[in-house]
This record gives sequence, C-alpha cells and structure tokens, in this order.
Amino acid sequence: MTTLTTPLNEHLLAAGARRGEYRGVETARSFGNPTHEFGILLRGCGLFDLGWRSKISITGKDRIRWMNGMATNNIRDLPVDQGNYNFLLNAQGRIQGDLYVYNFGDHLLVDTEAWQTPTILKLFKHYIIMDAVEVTDISEKLTALGLQGPQSREVLHRLGLNVPDDLRPQHVLKLTWQNVGVSLIRMAGHLADGYEIWLSPSDASRLWDALSAAGATPVGTDALEIFRVTAGIPRFGQDIRDRDLPQETGQMQALNFSKGCYLGQEIVERIRSRGNVHRQLTGLLIEGEPPAPGTKLVVNGKDVGEITTALKVPAAGAEKTLALGYIRKEAVRPDIIVQVNGSQAKLFNPPFREALLTG
Repeated sequence: MTTLTTPLNEHLLAAGARRGEYRGVETARSFGNPTHEFGILLRGCGLFDLGWRSKISITGKDRIRWMNGMATNNIRDLPVDQGNYNFLLNAQGRIQGDLYVYNFGDHLLVDTEAWQTPTILKLFKHYIIMDAVEVTDISEKLTALGLQGPQSREVLHRLGLNVPDDLRPQHVLKLTWQNVGVSLIRMAGHLADGYEIWLSPSDASRLWDALSAAGATPVGTDALEIFRVTAGIPRFGQDIRDRDLPQETGQMQALNFSKGCYLGQEIVERIRSRGNVHRQLTGLLIEGEPPAPGTKLVVNGKDVGEITTALKVPAAGAEKTLALGYIRKEAVRPDIIVQVNGSQAKLFNPPFREALLTG
C-alpha cells in the first residue's frame, strides 16, 4: 500500500525535516530536536503540518437533520462558522470514529484524521437512505497548518492575520492573506493557545515560509505527540478504540444530551441515567521506562486496567514517564498503589503540567 504524503512533505524535507509516517501519512517527524520543539509548543510558537488530516464536505437540503442524527453533538443548533467535536457510534454505543463538524452555511465540513476517512465515508453513505445529502472528500482541495503556543497570536498579527481577543474556540474566522483566502480556527480546551489555518495546498508552502519568517518555529510530530499526552488528549485508534463507550473516554465535550435521537443515543442516555461507567480514561505518572500499549494496571495483584499510550516527557530536572490508560472505577481510591510492569504508578488527571513541575 502506498503511504499518503502531505502537500507540504517535499517542502519540509528541503527545510531540513526528518520525515516519517504519522497516523498513516508521511510528514515531518522532527526538525532535529523533538525536546526543543516540545519546549517551543509550551513557551513559544510552534508551526506544524496538519496535512495528515482530511476534509469532507456535506451538502444537500437534509444535511443538518441528517448529520444531527449521525453525530453525538448538537449539529442542529450549530451557528454558522462554528464547529464542535463529535463521536460517531454504532447501534451498541461503541465509538467508530471521531471528528469535528463545522457549519459553513451552505454546507457542513467534517475534519478528521486522514486514516479514518474511508471508514467514515462508508458509514456516512450507509446511512444516507432517502435523504437529500451528498458526501464528498475534498482533502485534495484543502490542507492545514497549525500553530501552538502562547506566542501564536502575536505571530499571526505580524503576518496581518488579526485575531480578536474574544475569538471563540472552534470558531472559523475567514481572512485574506496576500490575496489568498484562509480560514483561521482557534483550538479548544487545553489547546486554546493554538490555531489551525485552512487553505489551498498550492499556497501552503508560501504561508509556511511566511509564518517561519514571522517568528514561528517548525516542529514535527514527535514533539506534537509529547504535547498531546502532556495535555491529556486521547487519540482515536490508540486511546479511544471501537470497543469504548463515550463516557469512558471522559470526552464529555463530544456529547449533547438535549439534541434528540442519534445513532447509539440510547446507550449513551442509559449510561447517563445510571450515573456511572465501569472504567475511565485517566493519566498516570510512572516510575521507569514507558510500558507498551496494552500493559496491565495492577492493584493488589488484580488486573484493573491497561495502558493505551506511554512516553518519556522532558521535565524540570529529569525526564518523566507519562501515560494514558483505562482503570476500573472501583479501584480508584485515595490510597491506591498501581503497579505497571512491577513499577509504581500514580494516577493523575491530565493535563500533566503540575506533574512535570513537581513530580
């Protein structure tokens, strides 16, 4: 199978990137020092390729009603130029994919990871019955760059892309840069210091160079992964699997409980009405080397969960091993001692900034 490449791939190679596969797409893994690049994401303005994500256009007069019945969040009342985070479920309430949905007025736009696109398209088309809805993969017409860090807004202003103080998360701001139309989106949650810029692939390398000249520092996906885990953001296909239920993941921003019926809604509502789930995604601070995904969490000799992601993270004084994983709720107590591969682990609710500073 041929590996997909991002529109910026060759341009980043010429800029000194070490390339590699990320989420099934070839892009820049680093520009020489992932630890330094991670620091830029925390304290400066990191610039990165988002061409490993895809875009799907939803058109037709039934698009709002239909998508509202597919996704877990409220699409029906989504304002124009605003987006939200969603899961797609099966009839048993298990997560089949995650995505952002944006309302562009005359169409909806779905943003997801490129590797998920075939599954999502198949699921969409399966549930278009008598609906006036058309689904089109427009990834070849639209790519994205990302900025992350407290200096990101200042870099954008230097480029003439003025960002209002009160720009809402996941709001789409339509701007023009050197006669090029771009869409600027502020990220949400723990990524609120970040922005996405959507534009034509033919203009992406020119904007990349302009952002670099304005003070943004190129970073690769190795640093992005460290930043993702530090922020406690689970990724579908790794920390969120197709056997998981929405409330188990802790991503409540993907759910709306007053929107009406949607695929898998009965199970989600049943969990809500009963008030709990049996296990929960959590963060862990682990002594020793990062355990492999699937490594069991053990309390008093009993398996109570498993690791989904673990890696070394630069911290004050020394590297620390941070992880995401699931643990059974009855095992969570103030005095709990969790064992992972014979080493002790401390449960920690992400983001991990306090753990990085204090241990």
